[in-house]
Amino acid sequence: MAGDVTLIATSSRPPEGEDCRPGCGACCIAPSISSPIPGMPGGKPSGVRCVQLDDDNLCRLFGDPRRPEVCRRFSFDRELCGEDRHAALSNISELERLT
Repeated sequence: MAGDVTLIATSSRPPEGEDCRPGCGACCIAPSISSPIPGMPGGKPSGVRCVQLDDDNLCRLFGDPRRPEVCRRFSFDRELCGEDRHAALSNISELERLT
């Protein structure tokens, strides 16, 4: 549940012209998710890759009503996601650790 709280608390609308980095997937790996995910009925622990990430680190459930609410509410945040995928993984992992 801590991961869910972190994702909700840090989600925000991206600044004009900014969007998630295609192929990043950090928000689908670093945090824990306590709500059920198709293929992961018990959610997922932090640091575990979501089964819904494809080989290009894109969510197979994007736009699908089965996508967990916590995932739908999360969006790109420049401060959290940093300048690259490595920074995003590190920052989100640290927030998870602190919660």
